[in-house]
Amino acid sequence: MRSLFHDKKLFDSAIQLACGSKAASYERLEFLGDRVLGLVVAEMLYTSYPKEKEGSLAKRFVALTCEKTLAEVAYLWRLNKLVKTTDNELRNNDSILSDVCEAVLGALYLDQGLDAVKNLMLPVWKPLMDSNLQAPQDPKSACQEWAQQRFKCLPIYKTVEQMGTEHEPVFKVQVQVNKLTAFGVGHNKKEAEKEAARNLLEQYHD
Repeated sequence: MRSLFHDKKLFDSAIQLACGSKAASYERLEFLGDRVLGLVVAEMLYTSYPKEKEGSLAKRFVALTCEKTLAEVAYLWRLNKLVKTTDNELRNNDSILSDVCEAVLGALYLDQGLDAVKNLMLPVWKPLMDSNLQAPQDPKSACQEWAQQRFKCLPIYKTVEQMGTEHEPVFKVQVQVNKLTAFGVGHNKKEAEKEAARNLLEQYHD
């Protein structure tokens, strides 16, 4: 992966996690990479599904840019082996890896422009897009619909623990539907809630 870059320091910054009180180098690149990722995926969907409505495109977009998908790509690119950290547990943290994946995209954009990012992304993201013939649904929305249909209530989310460091926080969230509960972990509360909702559906859905 590093060999793809003209400016190797950009790639090194994209994979540098926090060290002690020093902030992670990848955070600004992650901010940029998130926007680059969104543009490339949105264009890919707009072109691939010319007759699909905005709502369905949005669901596909969420699935192709979510933490789980980005973590899968990070493992495919072996970023878990390349990240610079003194905490080996972070190498297998999906939230961290998804952020690093975005940072790498941001770094490549700065290094070589949007076409280079597309050339890297499309061979990976197009098969992911093609594998879902039906527009997927956000886990929290699916959990809410299921809870209303089955129990006539809404899911209740509660943060039960905050772990990690100030620069690398990890949240554990509980979701409860009637008497059923499940937990999710994420780099932020939103992703932790999504994982909790997904876990609840996987455990209890008919």
